[in-house]
Amino acid sequence: MNGTIDEMSGGHTRRGLYDTQPTIALPAGERIVRGAAAWRAAAACAVDRAQGGPARLLVDVYPGADLAAIAAAIAEALPEWRIVDVETAAKPIEEIDALIARNLTDDRVFGVLSHETLTDLYDADALAGLTAEVDAAPDPVVVLGWGAALVSDGLGIAPGLVLVDMARWEIQLRQRKGATNWHAGNPGEDNLRKYKRGFFVEWRIADRHKRGLFDAVDLVVDGNAIAPAEPHPDAAPAGAITGDAFRGALQAATDRPFRVVPFFDPGVWGGQWMKSLIGLDPAKDNYAWCFDCVPEENSLLLEGDGGVIEIPALDLVLSRPVELLGAKTFARFGAEFPIRFDFLDTMDGGNLSLQVHPLTDYIQNTFGMHYTQDESYYLLDAGDDAVVYLGLRTGIDPDAMLRDLEIAQSGDRPFPAETYVNAFPARKHDHFAIPAGTVHCSGANSMVLEISATPFIFTFKLWDWGRVGLDGIPRPVHLDHGARNIQWDRDTEWTRENLVGRVDTIREEPGLVEERTGLHELEFIEVRRHWFTASADHDTEGTVNVLNLVEGDEARVVSPTGAFAPFTVHYAETFIIPAAVGPYRIERTESSISERLGTVKAYVRGSRTVDN
Repeated sequence: MNGTIDEMSGGHTRRGLYDTQPTIALPAGERIVRGAAAWRAAAACAVDRAQGGPARLLVDVYPGADLAAIAAAIAEALPEWRIVDVETAAKPIEEIDALIARNLTDDRVFGVLSHETLTDLYDADALAGLTAEVDAAPDPVVVLGWGAALVSDGLGIAPGLVLVDMARWEIQLRQRKGATNWHAGNPGEDNLRKYKRGFFVEWRIADRHKRGLFDAVDLVVDGNAIAPAEPHPDAAPAGAITGDAFRGALQAATDRPFRVVPFFDPGVWGGQWMKSLIGLDPAKDNYAWCFDCVPEENSLLLEGDGGVIEIPALDLVLSRPVELLGAKTFARFGAEFPIRFDFLDTMDGGNLSLQVHPLTDYIQNTFGMHYTQDESYYLLDAGDDAVVYLGLRTGIDPDAMLRDLEIAQSGDRPFPAETYVNAFPARKHDHFAIPAGTVHCSGANSMVLEISATPFIFTFKLWDWGRVGLDGIPRPVHLDHGARNIQWDRDTEWTRENLVGRVDTIREEPGLVEERTGLHELEFIEVRRHWFTASADHDTEGTVNVLNLVEGDEARVVSPTGAFAPFTVHYAETFIIPAAVGPYRIERTESSISERLGTVKAYVRGSRTVDN
């Protein structure tokens, strides 16, 4: 669905299309096959590999996919094949729970990152027995489940290999509707605890496992489309592409600009800006978040003959990290996308929770995450009364503040936020830096483009204005963690001098101004803003660039050498320029009517080829 933008703001007309379903082209000649045809194509590959022997097809399924629905589809398409469930060799759930208990902890939200591998969840003897049974079978066999590829080394015949992949956002939607974690039998459990089990354990193990399959997989199946959380009556059967098409599309994506598929979610403080400007479902009460560039959770839509197929954007990060991120960024972060762009919409909504993010030392020692959630708020839009709560008021008593937070948490009286926390006026195009350890939140009537590092959920809420979540359960507050991370010396003067309104002009020439707007020297992200009337020249200089069109209706990204096809972006869209691209130009299109255009660009400091 696309939403038409037609809004007057700041004297400039926004007219364009915010694309909620951006696509990436499959390599020429590749096509998408669907339904039974996909499984028959996989079977044909397995038969070719068997060279006259009984064929073996390994269908490895990302945890969260509907295994029963997949088995039913295979049985219908391949009635002569026997299906063996590899997950019958998994350890009993009690043993798995004991193994990962230290990762899950007793906390509702936070755990410790797992370093287990998939074999740790399987009984070695049971897996060996199942492998021997499959190897000896005289008939064609499909081995199905998370870990099907584990039996490949024990087979005397080369098997065909299928990956049924899924994006984390689809998994979360299914869990909200009652789906369980892998083998956990927890349909009614708190969704935050389900997410925690996925984030800290299952997805870590699953991503390590599937990363080893990318180079060998014969077919990739869209698991998001098999029994989806939000089915569409006109949806086509699940699609699949060959392994060559999968690898070719990911390689091609590193040579040109692209966008991930954004997703939107309501919240207790959510607003109306995205609903009106992007054209989201008007029946929803609000939209609080848009995850516009979080490749670990977003999807890619691959388009070709036969429609589109959805795969996790993380597959690109895992399979092509150097081309995507650049050599220096990869050396620092590994195969993780370290920059996040998302929207926080409080227009006609409420304040975000008052919060603080952990210091790097704390997040490493407590949760096993190697970098922390430094961030910033860039104001895409703001009401006349908009404020950003940021830093502590000079002269406050830390002990008194913590006592008042505890009293507020008990419900005896609200927390007097403005007694302790600065409230700075927020205007359109203001940029506030928020290094870890700084107390902060966005107030109501703001539309924030959050530019931050990507450790996801590591937010310590200090005060949530007396609210409960959309599920009716009080949202988690973590005063204990927060108190250990608040930097009490970030008072009014320090905050105003270091975090508010830091704009430096880098260059100015006719029709172009380049500014540095952040972030603070304690943060690893550099942000540059370009105002231009006709065009602005850029160069990735060997590191990934993440941009958003923050002013103007429409622009186009072009290659000065014709290395990639022109790529059109619209107001408020976030787009990624892989490190491998090199020089690029952003220019107005023939249909653009805005007086001037503006982009913000983020990259990792010290990661460019020109950096010493």
